[in-house]
Amino acid sequence: MKLFRFRGGVHPPDYKALTQEVGIERLTVPRKVRVPLVQHLGVAAQAVVKKGERVLMGQLIGERHGFVSAAVHAPVSGVVTAVESVPHVSGRSVPGIEIENDGKEEWHPEIKPVRPVTREAIIAAVQAAGIVGMGGATFPTHVKLQPPEGKKIVLLILNGAECEPFLTCDYRLMVEAAERVIRGAVYLMEALGVTRCVVGIEDNKPAAIAAMRGAAAGQSGIEVESVRTHYPQGGEKQLIYALTGREVPSGGLPMDVGCVVQNVGTAAAVADAVETGRPLIERIVTVSGDAVERPGNYVVRVGTSIGDVLAAVGVDLEKCAKVIAGGPMTGLAVGNLEVPVTKGTSGILAFTEAWVKASEPAPCVRCGRCGVACPIGLNPTMLETLAMKRDVAGLQVFHAQDCIECGCCAYICPSQRTLVQAIRYGKAQIVATRKAKRN
Repeated sequence: MKLFRFRGGVHPPDYKALTQEVGIERLTVPRKVRVPLVQHLGVAAQAVVKKGERVLMGQLIGERHGFVSAAVHAPVSGVVTAVESVPHVSGRSVPGIEIENDGKEEWHPEIKPVRPVTREAIIAAVQAAGIVGMGGATFPTHVKLQPPEGKKIVLLILNGAECEPFLTCDYRLMVEAAERVIRGAVYLMEALGVTRCVVGIEDNKPAAIAAMRGAAAGQSGIEVESVRTHYPQGGEKQLIYALTGREVPSGGLPMDVGCVVQNVGTAAAVADAVETGRPLIERIVTVSGDAVERPGNYVVRVGTSIGDVLAAVGVDLEKCAKVIAGGPMTGLAVGNLEVPVTKGTSGILAFTEAWVKASEPAPCVRCGRCGVACPIGLNPTMLETLAMKRDVAGLQVFHAQDCIECGCCAYICPSQRTLVQAIRYGKAQIVATRKAKRN
C-alpha cells in the first residue's frame, strides 16, 4: 500500500514513555458522579430522570435530542440527587445529572447483546449506547454510519495514530485488547456496507502495530498500516491523505472522498455495545505529567471529577501549577477541578511550575513558520489579525473554518502568539453571524 506525507506539521517531544508501558488499571469509582448531558458535538441530550429517582448502571438518563445528538446513561447505580447545571471543560456550565453512588454496581436488566447482528441492529445498538468519537472530536457515531444519499462510502479507516504528546490510552488499548478493536471494526464495516478497513498507527508504536496485525490476521479486508510519526498524523484529514492520497475538500467531510474515520477506542466501544448491549459509561484516560505520582492509563467512569482522578493518582494540588484535559496541543486548561470526565476525555495532565512556561506573546516577526507548519495550508497570522478586527467576511475568505485547531502554528511560533485561540475566536464569530442571519 502506498503511503503519502501530508504537508506541514511539527514533531514535538512525545513524553509517552511516562505511561506507554503502564498497563490499564481501573480507577476507584467515586461516591458521587456528575454526568453532563453535553458530551458530544450536536444538541444536548434531554434529562429523563428526576431528583430522588433510583437509577441502575447503563440506564438511560439523557435522551438524545435530534439526529445529531447522543444518549447519556448512568455510570453507577444510585439515587439522582440533582438535575441541574454542572461544570464543563469548556469553562461554561451545561445541563447535567448528579448521582449518589450506592456502590452496588447493579446493571439495568434490559441491557443485553444484539441478536441477530444485522446492519440495522448494529446502527441501532451504537445509537442506543450513546457512542461518540473517542479521539476527542465526540461526533455521534451513529450519524457517521448513516451517510446521506449520494455519499458512497468505500473505506473505513481506524485511527490508531495517537499523535498527541503524553497520551497513550489508545496505544494501551491496542496492545491489550486488539481483538476487541478488530471485532468493532468488523461491526463498523458491516454497518457501513464496506469490504475494506485500514488501521493507521504511527511507526513509533511497534507493539501496537504487531498486536493489531495479529488480531486482524484472520479477518478479510482489514489491513494495519504503519504511518510516519509526525504531528498531527491523527487528524482525520491528514490520516486519510497519508493512507489514500485523497484530499478532503475545503469545507468538506471524509465522506466526500468515500471514507469514514473512527477512533480505535470508538471501535472497541462498538464491540461492547453489540456483544453486551452496554452503553458508553466509562473510558480509558491517560493521566500523566510531572505532578502525577502514579502516571498511567486508567478506566474512569464518566462523571468522575478531574479532582477525584488526580487525588486517586497521587497529585499534590499545592505543587500543581496547571491541569489540562486532553493533550498539550489540543487540550484545554482546567480551572475547576469539579469538571467531570466525559466520553471525550482522552487525557488529564498535571504539571508543576517547572514544566509550565508562562510568557507574554511578542509581536509577530513575519517569519512565516506558522504557515509552513499548518497542515491545512492556512495563513494563521492573517487569521489572527482578522479575528481581532472581527472581520467575519475576511475570516471566511481565508478559510478560518478549515482550521482543525491542531496547535502547530502556536507551537512553532517564535513570538509565542496565541494563534489557535485567536482563530477559534474568529470561527465563533462566523458561527454567531450565521446564526443571527437565520434568526
